[in-house]
Amino acid sequence: MTHLQCNVPADQRPRHIAIIMDGNGRWAQARSLDRTEGHRAGVQAARTVIEAAARAGTEVLTLFSFSTENWKRPVEEVNALLKLITELLPGERDQLVSNDIRFRMIGERLPEGGLPTAVMQEIERTEAATKDATGMTLVIALNYGSRQELVHAARTLAAQAASGTLQPEDIDEDMLNNALWTAGLPDPDLLIRTAGELRVSNYLLWQISYAELYVDECTWPDFDAASLHKAIEAFADRRRTRGGLTPPA
Repeated sequence: MTHLQCNVPADQRPRHIAIIMDGNGRWAQARSLDRTEGHRAGVQAARTVIEAAARAGTEVLTLFSFSTENWKRPVEEVNALLKLITELLPGERDQLVSNDIRFRMIGERLPEGGLPTAVMQEIERTEAATKDATGMTLVIALNYGSRQELVHAARTLAAQAASGTLQPEDIDEDMLNNALWTAGLPDPDLLIRTAGELRVSNYLLWQISYAELYVDECTWPDFDAASLHKAIEAFADRRRTRGGLTPPA
């Protein structure tokens, strides 16, 4: 495989890229394939983008893999998606370790949240195997919904207040940040969505407050390294003032 080089100066690239990987089903439908084949093709696209992001010096790459709303899909498709995770992660761990990539999941982990034990075991094994990595952090948003995340954070802080260990008036943005599933991660600078859809779909609502939005018309299985570099180039051309008149230092 020929590795494409990102032509954007390093100091103008986003530290954290978040992606809504949309269009697997449409990609499969256009080829008269089962939707599951679209998800398998999407996995290959994810591998390509993970490698390209790491080569571009991205600090954090967050991929929206399965939302809390996705449980509404046909049970056959949901089961196939979850089975895909348990099939793939054991084979991906060595690659993540050899490429110094740290793996992390954000989302509801509790058994009542719906994720099968086998899925959580593979997630936790991969997190443990890569915990000492110092390169890019790969975050998988699995069984994730931003509203649910905010409710979880509110309950965490409310419990601390009820126990007397926290005064409500002391709650600030940093405290809420630390109660989110993304605690310790920088906010996304760039949010990419594929398949031409113009919505954020309950994804990182707090964290993307100042993210630049980029929509690509191609479906996720067709998104590649060149597509990622194009999004990074578009990001570098944006004037980011965060509400002020000049970009912050």
